[in-house]
Amino acid sequence: FLIPFLLAVSVALAGTILAPASQAQESTFQIDPARTTIEFTLGSTLHTVHGTFALKNSAIRFDPSNGKISGAIVLDAASGESGNSGRDARMQREILESAKFPDIIFTARQITGVLAAKGTSELQVSGQLRLHGLDHELTLPVEVKADGKNLEIITHFDIPYVQWGVKNPSNFFLHVSDKVVIDVRARGHMQSGKNP
Repeated sequence: FLIPFLLAVSVALAGTILAPASQAQESTFQIDPARTTIEFTLGSTLHTVHGTFALKNSAIRFDPSNGKISGAIVLDAASGESGNSGRDARMQREILESAKFPDIIFTARQITGVLAAKGTSELQVSGQLRLHGLDHELTLPVEVKADGKNLEIITHFDIPYVQWGVKNPSNFFLHVSDKVVIDVRARGHMQSGKNP
């Protein structure tokens, strides 16, 4: 159920990582929602649940002259789908409470590692994820594939949603894992200047 942040994290990473160090001006990372996937996997005693979330909007700016990054990645909590309408309705109503907390927001703050202008780079991206109305520190392992200004960001990580205060959907008959696995593959490009 915490998939959205994944995407948010990946996107933020991309914005920070992919700006060439040679550029002396601020750049904006634009994500292509149609070429971005955010998937979640939640294990249980009966079966494993697979689902997706959608990107709502993003605005990540990076200044290579000082390494600063700003902006946020926003996911639509109500977009979560697992292929079962009854389960999804409960997820929206009781778990994510998307009517009350419609956005899942990730703000990137720091990137560790060296980004290659071309080819694959391994990075660590740290930031803050706002989920269910609360902020959580999060560091993600990120793989970046760069080809000029075109970027692909891949990340895989676990979210301890129960520890973060989100309700566990387990009941008397079904035991659900207290962690959700997130897989994000985001594609986009860098643009020079403050406005995309």
